[in-house]
Amino acid sequence: MYSPPVPSDLARHWTLDPGIDFLNHGAFGACPRAVLAEQQRLREELERNPVEFLARQLPARLDAARQRLADFLGADPAGLVFVANATTGVNTVLAGLELAPGDEVVTSDHLYNACRNAIDVVARRRGAVVRTVPIPFPGVTRELVRDSVLAAVGARTRLVVLDHVTSPTGLVLPVEELVAPLDRLGVDLLVDGAHAPGMLPLALDALGCAYYTGNCHKWICAPKGAAFLWLRADRRERIRPLVVSHGANTPRPGRSLLHDEFDWVGTDDPTPYLCVPTALDTLEAMVPGGWPEIRRRNRELALAARRLVGAELDIAEPCGDEMIGSLAALPLPGSPGPASPVGESDPLQAEIYREHRIETLVYGWPALGLRLLRISAQLYNSLDQYRRLATALARELANRDPQPERRGP
Repeated sequence: MYSPPVPSDLARHWTLDPGIDFLNHGAFGACPRAVLAEQQRLREELERNPVEFLARQLPARLDAARQRLADFLGADPAGLVFVANATTGVNTVLAGLELAPGDEVVTSDHLYNACRNAIDVVARRRGAVVRTVPIPFPGVTRELVRDSVLAAVGARTRLVVLDHVTSPTGLVLPVEELVAPLDRLGVDLLVDGAHAPGMLPLALDALGCAYYTGNCHKWICAPKGAAFLWLRADRRERIRPLVVSHGANTPRPGRSLLHDEFDWVGTDDPTPYLCVPTALDTLEAMVPGGWPEIRRRNRELALAARRLVGAELDIAEPCGDEMIGSLAALPLPGSPGPASPVGESDPLQAEIYREHRIETLVYGWPALGLRLLRISAQLYNSLDQYRRLATALARELANRDPQPERRGP
């Protein structure tokens, strides 16, 4: 029987449908009311005088938003640019690489599908080779990931591309343990940190990888269309935006070429970028302790939810707690089926939503013979919502997978 959701008291800050248990924040994020209100205010200001806003004020406004984000990320703002999403950031770096036939790009089999597609396209065009490191799941450890990636690097490897937090499995990969060894081998590391900002404590200058891109619309809860690309100081001259515009030959006085090119790639809506400081401040004010407490709460909730659902379905945890942030995945019983196309749901996911009004993610992963459940934890969630998920999954799996007939001795 349907029972109404019981989210966290903090759910009042979001506009999420109160009739749904929203347990898939990791997909597209969710933007708080105060941030949406600020975006609307900025849009109205823009439309009162677009020339004043876009031509005269925008550079300074972007600089202010960039500085606030850089402070949050522990990053030199000189190497930080805004992009629409982390996939754009990955594509931007790949487009700037000078790969020769036979050069190699190393990645993992947990890489986000969109970014794997981008690597494959670039590799085909330039005759490069893509080497895929298998990461077992279940059974993964940080040490295994580190050693497997380094073992795959060869004399022709030019770039390693890894998720900081894997999208299908929610694993926090030990990217900080790979930067120095790869640098000694002359290999750049591009980190797709789509989920990391707001989920993990970041210090990009200290991390020191060649390239890092991340979304602000997920765990920071900025509007959709806000993300960043960070470039180490010795890599800033080789990367250009995917869209070449006025900054290429008419730089503004006192501005770097990097910022001038990326800050204006044609007429667009810049308000998602400008709302990043509001998103950072809004979430920080929701709980005593600010962002460290937010990260702690969300991680503890994700771990508790993983234990609860795993116990209900009798599923062993596929990795240690040290590899979990605010996302967690569990292998579900049953055939994995094909990976669901973008915008389509696994039949079990659709059933859970239709019959129980629970928004979660069920994902077929044929490469490893798994069907995965991925859950997210954000401030608006409560443990009661995951109890409802566990009960719903147990019921639907029992209906779909009848138990074999018992036979007497």
